[in-house]
Amino acid sequence: MSEHDPQLAAAADIRARIDTSKPHSARFWNYFVGGKDHYEIDRETGDHIKDIFPGLVDVARTSRQFLGRAVRHLAGEQGIRQFLDIGTGLPTADNTHEVAQRVAPDSRIVYVDSDPLVLAHARALLTSTPEGRTAYLDADLYAPEEILKAAEGTLDLSRPVALMILNTLGHVAEHDQARDLVTRLMAGLPSGSYLVISDSTSTSEGMIAASQAYNSSGAVPYHVRSVDEIAAFFDGLELVEPGVVQVTKWRPESDDTAGTMAVDAYGAVGRKP
Repeated sequence: MSEHDPQLAAAADIRARIDTSKPHSARFWNYFVGGKDHYEIDRETGDHIKDIFPGLVDVARTSRQFLGRAVRHLAGEQGIRQFLDIGTGLPTADNTHEVAQRVAPDSRIVYVDSDPLVLAHARALLTSTPEGRTAYLDADLYAPEEILKAAEGTLDLSRPVALMILNTLGHVAEHDQARDLVTRLMAGLPSGSYLVISDSTSTSEGMIAASQAYNSSGAVPYHVRSVDEIAAFFDGLELVEPGVVQVTKWRPESDDTAGTMAVDAYGAVGRKP
Protein backbone atom coordinates (compact mmCIF):
# COMPACT_ATOMS: atom_id res chain seq x y z
CA MET A 1 0.00 0.00 0.00
CA SER A 2 1.25 3.51 -0.74
CA GLU A 3 1.40 6.23 1.88
CA HIS A 4 -1.63 7.75 0.16
CA ASP A 5 -3.71 4.60 0.47
CA PRO A 6 -7.19 5.42 1.90
CA GLN A 7 -7.08 2.44 4.27
CA LEU A 8 -3.80 3.62 5.77
CA ALA A 9 -5.16 7.14 6.10
CA ALA A 10 -8.30 5.83 7.83
CA ALA A 11 -6.23 3.74 10.23
CA ALA A 12 -4.06 6.74 11.06
CA ASP A 13 -7.15 8.85 11.70
CA ILE A 14 -8.53 6.22 14.08
CA ARG A 15 -5.23 6.08 15.99
CA ALA A 16 -5.15 9.87 16.25
CA ARG A 17 -8.61 9.86 17.84
CA ILE A 18 -7.62 7.41 20.60
CA ASP A 19 -6.63 9.14 23.85
CA THR A 20 -4.54 6.91 26.12
CA SER A 21 -4.02 9.59 28.76
CA LYS A 22 -7.49 9.19 30.28
CA PRO A 23 -9.47 6.10 31.28
CA HIS A 24 -11.91 4.94 28.67
CA SER A 25 -15.21 3.19 29.35
CA ALA A 26 -14.82 0.41 26.77
CA ARG A 27 -11.25 -0.36 27.85
CA PHE A 28 -12.17 -0.06 31.54
CA TRP A 29 -15.05 -2.54 31.06
CA ASN A 30 -12.82 -4.80 28.98
CA TYR A 31 -10.37 -4.95 31.88
CA PHE A 32 -13.13 -5.94 34.28
CA VAL A 33 -14.49 -8.73 32.08
CA GLY A 34 -11.03 -10.23 31.60
CA GLY A 35 -10.22 -8.88 28.14
CA LYS A 36 -6.84 -7.72 26.84
CA ASP A 37 -7.62 -4.35 25.25
CA HIS A 38 -6.77 -1.80 27.94
CA TYR A 39 -3.97 0.54 28.97
CA GLU A 40 -2.24 1.34 32.23
CA ILE A 41 -4.57 4.27 32.97
CA ASP A 42 -7.58 1.96 32.62
CA ARG A 43 -6.08 -0.63 34.94
CA GLU A 44 -5.10 2.02 37.50
CA THR A 45 -8.61 3.47 37.49
CA GLY A 46 -10.14 0.01 37.59
CA ASP A 47 -8.02 -1.06 40.55
CA HIS A 48 -8.81 2.16 42.40
CA ILE A 49 -12.54 1.66 41.88
CA LYS A 50 -12.30 -2.01 42.86
CA ASP A 51 -10.84 -0.82 46.17
CA ILE A 52 -13.89 1.41 46.63
CA PHE A 53 -16.43 -1.13 45.39
CA PRO A 54 -15.24 -4.65 44.48
CA GLY A 55 -18.76 -5.52 43.33
CA LEU A 56 -18.32 -3.55 40.12
CA VAL A 57 -16.32 -6.44 38.66
CA ASP A 58 -19.33 -8.70 39.29
CA VAL A 59 -21.56 -6.14 37.58
CA ALA A 60 -19.36 -6.18 34.48
CA ARG A 61 -19.15 -9.95 34.22
CA THR A 62 -22.77 -10.76 35.04
CA SER A 63 -24.01 -8.07 32.64
CA ARG A 64 -22.07 -9.83 29.90
CA GLN A 65 -23.66 -13.12 30.88
CA PHE A 66 -27.10 -11.48 30.74
CA LEU A 67 -26.41 -10.49 27.14
CA GLY A 68 -25.73 -14.11 26.26
CA ARG A 69 -28.89 -15.42 27.93
CA ALA A 70 -31.06 -12.74 26.33
CA VAL A 71 -29.70 -13.45 22.86
CA ARG A 72 -30.10 -17.21 23.30
CA HIS A 73 -33.68 -16.72 24.42
CA LEU A 74 -34.55 -14.46 21.50
CA ALA A 75 -32.81 -16.54 18.84
CA GLY A 76 -33.74 -19.91 20.27
CA GLU A 77 -37.23 -19.46 21.73
CA GLN A 78 -38.61 -16.42 19.91
CA GLY A 79 -37.17 -17.01 16.44
CA ILE A 80 -35.45 -13.63 16.19
CA ARG A 81 -32.89 -13.59 13.40
CA GLN A 82 -31.91 -9.89 13.38
CA PHE A 83 -30.00 -7.99 16.07
CA LEU A 84 -29.10 -4.30 16.27
CA ASP A 85 -26.44 -3.90 18.97
CA ILE A 86 -25.83 -0.24 19.89
CA GLY A 87 -22.91 0.67 22.12
CA THR A 88 -20.99 -2.39 21.04
CA GLY A 89 -17.90 -1.98 23.19
CA LEU A 90 -14.69 -3.92 22.62
CA PRO A 91 -14.86 -7.50 21.36
CA THR A 92 -14.61 -10.17 24.06
CA ALA A 93 -15.82 -13.74 24.30
CA ASP A 94 -19.42 -14.47 23.23
CA ASN A 95 -20.19 -11.32 21.28
CA THR A 96 -23.78 -10.92 20.12
CA HIS A 97 -23.21 -12.42 16.67
CA GLU A 98 -21.34 -15.41 18.09
CA VAL A 99 -24.14 -16.25 20.52
CA ALA A 100 -26.92 -15.68 17.99
CA GLN A 101 -25.29 -17.58 15.14
CA ARG A 102 -24.45 -20.48 17.43
CA VAL A 103 -28.21 -20.87 17.93
CA ALA A 104 -29.33 -19.78 14.47
CA PRO A 105 -26.55 -19.63 11.85
CA ASP A 106 -28.65 -17.41 9.55
CA SER A 107 -28.81 -14.57 12.10
CA ARG A 108 -27.86 -11.07 10.96
CA ILE A 109 -26.22 -8.63 13.34
CA VAL A 110 -25.41 -4.94 13.00
CA TYR A 111 -23.05 -3.44 15.57
CA VAL A 112 -23.14 0.32 16.19
CA ASP A 113 -20.56 2.44 17.99
CA SER A 114 -18.98 5.86 17.47
CA ASP A 115 -15.90 5.14 19.55
CA PRO A 116 -12.62 5.19 17.59
CA LEU A 117 -11.09 2.44 19.71
CA VAL A 118 -14.06 0.14 19.09
CA LEU A 119 -13.85 0.98 15.40
CA ALA A 120 -10.19 -0.02 15.41
CA HIS A 121 -11.19 -3.47 16.68
CA ALA A 122 -14.32 -3.79 14.54
CA ARG A 123 -12.89 -6.48 12.27
CA ALA A 124 -13.10 -8.94 15.16
CA LEU A 125 -16.86 -8.36 15.15
CA LEU A 126 -17.29 -8.94 11.44
CA THR A 127 -16.77 -12.68 11.36
CA SER A 128 -19.93 -14.53 10.43
CA THR A 129 -21.35 -17.88 9.51
CA PRO A 130 -21.80 -18.35 5.75
CA GLU A 131 -25.59 -18.30 6.23
CA GLY A 132 -25.65 -15.10 8.30
CA ARG A 133 -24.11 -11.67 8.14
CA THR A 134 -22.50 -9.10 10.42
CA ALA A 135 -21.86 -5.40 9.84
CA TYR A 136 -20.42 -2.48 11.80
CA LEU A 137 -21.70 1.10 11.71
CA ASP A 138 -19.60 4.04 12.85
CA ALA A 139 -22.63 5.94 14.11
CA ASP A 140 -23.87 7.81 17.16
CA LEU A 141 -26.61 6.82 19.61
CA TYR A 142 -27.81 10.43 19.44
CA ALA A 143 -28.81 9.97 15.77
CA PRO A 144 -31.33 7.09 15.95
CA GLU A 145 -32.95 7.72 12.57
CA GLU A 146 -29.55 7.67 10.87
CA ILE A 147 -28.71 4.39 12.62
CA LEU A 148 -31.92 2.79 11.42
CA LYS A 149 -31.44 3.99 7.86
CA ALA A 150 -27.87 2.69 7.73
CA ALA A 151 -28.84 -0.63 9.33
CA GLU A 152 -31.18 -1.30 6.40
CA GLY A 153 -28.12 -2.25 4.40
CA THR A 154 -27.97 -5.47 6.43
CA LEU A 155 -31.29 -5.85 8.24
CA ASP A 156 -34.83 -6.09 6.90
CA LEU A 157 -36.67 -3.58 9.09
CA SER A 158 -40.04 -4.92 7.97
CA ARG A 159 -39.25 -8.02 10.05
CA PRO A 160 -38.70 -8.20 13.84
CA VAL A 161 -35.37 -6.97 15.20
CA ALA A 162 -33.86 -7.27 18.67
CA LEU A 163 -32.50 -3.88 19.72
CA MET A 164 -29.65 -4.38 22.20
CA ILE A 165 -28.47 -1.41 24.31
CA LEU A 166 -26.34 -2.79 27.10
CA ASN A 167 -24.38 -0.70 29.59
CA THR A 168 -24.59 2.28 27.27
CA LEU A 169 -27.54 4.51 28.23
CA GLY A 170 -25.73 5.58 31.39
CA HIS A 171 -23.57 7.78 29.18
CA VAL A 172 -26.66 9.88 28.39
CA ALA A 173 -26.83 12.35 31.27
CA GLU A 174 -30.55 13.19 31.14
CA HIS A 175 -32.98 10.35 31.69
CA ASP A 176 -35.67 11.98 29.53
CA GLN A 177 -33.23 12.23 26.64
CA ALA A 178 -32.20 8.60 27.06
CA ARG A 179 -35.88 7.56 27.01
CA ASP A 180 -36.47 9.63 23.88
CA LEU A 181 -33.57 7.95 22.07
CA VAL A 182 -34.90 4.49 22.95
CA THR A 183 -38.43 5.47 21.88
CA ARG A 184 -37.22 6.76 18.53
CA LEU A 185 -35.21 3.63 17.84
CA MET A 186 -38.11 1.33 18.71
CA ALA A 187 -40.47 3.46 16.60
CA GLY A 188 -38.50 2.44 13.53
CA LEU A 189 -38.84 -1.29 14.25
CA PRO A 190 -41.92 -3.40 13.47
CA SER A 191 -44.32 -5.19 15.78
CA GLY A 192 -42.75 -8.29 17.26
CA SER A 193 -39.37 -6.59 17.75
CA TYR A 194 -37.64 -6.71 21.13
CA LEU A 195 -35.74 -4.28 23.33
CA VAL A 196 -32.91 -5.56 25.55
CA ILE A 197 -31.39 -3.16 28.07
CA SER A 198 -29.10 -3.54 31.06
CA ASP A 199 -27.36 -0.84 33.05
CA SER A 200 -25.65 -0.25 36.37
CA THR A 201 -28.03 1.05 39.01
CA SER A 202 -27.90 3.36 42.02
CA THR A 203 -29.00 0.53 44.30
CA SER A 204 -26.15 0.63 46.82
CA GLU A 205 -23.88 3.20 48.41
CA GLY A 206 -20.92 1.30 47.00
CA MET A 207 -22.11 1.59 43.41
CA ILE A 208 -22.88 5.29 43.83
CA ALA A 209 -19.40 5.88 45.25
CA ALA A 210 -17.82 3.87 42.41
CA SER A 211 -19.75 5.91 39.86
CA GLN A 212 -18.60 9.17 41.42
CA ALA A 213 -14.98 7.99 41.44
CA TYR A 214 -15.19 6.95 37.79
CA ASN A 215 -16.78 10.22 36.74
CA SER A 216 -14.04 12.22 38.46
CA SER A 217 -11.29 10.24 36.70
CA GLY A 218 -11.47 12.21 33.45
CA ALA A 219 -13.41 9.53 31.59
CA VAL A 220 -16.69 10.25 29.81
CA PRO A 221 -19.20 10.20 32.72
CA TYR A 222 -21.52 7.29 33.34
CA HIS A 223 -24.72 7.97 35.28
CA VAL A 224 -26.21 5.17 37.37
CA ARG A 225 -30.02 5.23 37.55
CA SER A 226 -32.78 3.91 39.75
CA VAL A 227 -34.61 0.69 38.96
CA ASP A 228 -37.74 2.70 38.15
CA GLU A 229 -35.78 4.72 35.60
CA ILE A 230 -34.52 1.52 33.96
CA ALA A 231 -38.10 0.19 33.89
CA ALA A 232 -39.31 3.38 32.19
CA PHE A 233 -37.33 2.50 29.05
CA PHE A 234 -39.82 -0.35 28.54
CA ASP A 235 -42.98 1.75 28.72
CA GLY A 236 -45.43 0.55 26.06
CA LEU A 237 -43.68 -2.80 25.63
CA GLU A 238 -44.67 -6.25 26.87
CA LEU A 239 -42.08 -7.33 29.40
CA VAL A 240 -40.74 -10.86 29.07
CA GLU A 241 -40.81 -12.72 32.39
CA PRO A 242 -39.38 -12.10 34.95
CA GLY A 243 -39.52 -8.40 34.03
CA VAL A 244 -37.04 -5.78 35.22
CA VAL A 245 -34.70 -7.58 37.62
CA GLN A 246 -31.08 -7.81 38.64
CA VAL A 247 -29.22 -9.16 35.63
CA THR A 248 -28.29 -12.31 37.54
CA LYS A 249 -32.00 -13.05 38.13
CA TRP A 250 -33.04 -12.82 34.48
CA ARG A 251 -33.63 -16.42 33.42
CA PRO A 252 -30.49 -17.91 35.01
CA GLU A 253 -29.40 -21.14 33.40
CA SER A 254 -28.73 -24.37 35.26
CA ASP A 255 -24.95 -24.02 34.97
CA ASP A 256 -24.96 -20.31 35.85
CA THR A 257 -23.15 -20.03 39.18
CA ALA A 258 -23.91 -16.29 39.36
CA GLY A 259 -27.68 -16.87 39.45
CA THR A 260 -27.95 -16.20 43.19
CA MET A 261 -25.58 -13.23 43.22
CA ALA A 262 -26.97 -9.77 44.09
CA VAL A 263 -25.54 -7.07 41.83
CA ASP A 264 -26.14 -3.38 41.18
CA ALA A 265 -27.20 -3.89 37.58
CA TYR A 266 -30.73 -4.40 36.27
CA GLY A 267 -31.96 -5.52 32.92
CA ALA A 268 -35.01 -6.65 31.02
CA VAL A 269 -36.35 -7.77 27.67
CA GLY A 270 -39.52 -6.26 26.23
CA ARG A 271 -41.57 -7.04 23.13
CA LYS A 272 -43.14 -4.42 20.89
CA PRO A 273 -46.83 -5.31 20.48
